[in-house]
Amino acid sequence: MNARKPVVATGQQIGAGWSPALSVAKALAALAEARRTGAEAVYWLADEDHDRAEVASVVGWRAGRLAAHRFRFDARAGTATGWLPWLPGHQAEATTLWGTLPEPQEPTLRGHALALGQPLWERGLRPFSPTDPAVREPIQGELERWRGLDLEALMMRQADRLEAEGAPLPLDPRVQAAWFSLDPRTGLRRRLDRGAPLPAGCWLSPGAAVRPLMQSLLLPVAAVVLGPSERAYWRLCEPLWDQVGLAAPKLLPRPSVYVVPQGFQVSAGQLDALRLGAWDRLAAWSGPLPTTRFQAVVPDPAWPEPLQLRFQREQARTRQRLAKLDHRLHREAAARLVGSDPERLRQLLFPFGRPQERVVPGLPWLRNGALLDRILDRMDGATPVILVEEP
Repeated sequence: MNARKPVVATGQQIGAGWSPALSVAKALAALAEARRTGAEAVYWLADEDHDRAEVASVVGWRAGRLAAHRFRFDARAGTATGWLPWLPGHQAEATTLWGTLPEPQEPTLRGHALALGQPLWERGLRPFSPTDPAVREPIQGELERWRGLDLEALMMRQADRLEAEGAPLPLDPRVQAAWFSLDPRTGLRRRLDRGAPLPAGCWLSPGAAVRPLMQSLLLPVAAVVLGPSERAYWRLCEPLWDQVGLAAPKLLPRPSVYVVPQGFQVSAGQLDALRLGAWDRLAAWSGPLPTTRFQAVVPDPAWPEPLQLRFQREQARTRQRLAKLDHRLHREAAARLVGSDPERLRQLLFPFGRPQERVVPGLPWLRNGALLDRILDRMDGATPVILVEEP
């Protein structure tokens, strides 16, 4: 650990294939900030978290289409992600999903993530695992002291204040544990209730709301790059920094990144309309529309009432069909604006209706050094949405 140089930190629970791609965006944002400020960029491998469903659920490509996939790990429920096995079978599954990829540095999910992250390490980002015994064991006494301070009570009061303000509360300390036990031999992580003794041979493991404190205990963190949900639950820490004797780092919002396929042109201001498929908001058809050529006719009052109602329903159906033709004309106009079919662009930037970076794995970005450098160049610390054309 370099104690003399301040650190710009970020991180993510390690996922297969570096899923989701926003983890790469966070890493590059931290690296860009470190270069601007003369700090060291550190990627915190959140390998003691144990949300197996999150790290195992990915998407890959089959016959050119996105397909959901879930890896299976032969480990007890509650095993931290750094201890999940990554065996030849997992490597073969991953190769089927994403093509050839580097061999893991060790037969664990952590080893898989370290191998895939090599392009980032080569650019100056340093991976950091808080479960390395060399850095973790020396701080156990300090974590025990923190636990004795009853930080839970402070966080519960802070949660009440935030709730009264109407602030988001993605993590509720009144329900979720502040501390866990972590067995370094097996990686088994279990909730540790207030006052419960720490099992022999186990480490104290902070919950998500206390983890920012441990991060600053292990590293001289000056700033940290966080996503929206992370910034929300970091607010729970606000009354804790003075209590443990640490300085709170500067919080930097993670920019969103969209990789735009070649041949398309789109701006950040057009993304919302694109996501909704609102082609008229992108570029409305300049000429008359089919619906404007339709004139509703009042049914003859001499007709039987059921026939009058049916006549009105048929006219309504006709108007709905014509509205679809309107939509198609707007799509044609939008295609001229963005360079090709906007529906295809929508599916590429918002697969399954969600932003690309939250769905696709980071592996394709990591494989493309020119793309990484292009994203890094756009990370100016001020632009919240970054669009980069695929090299």
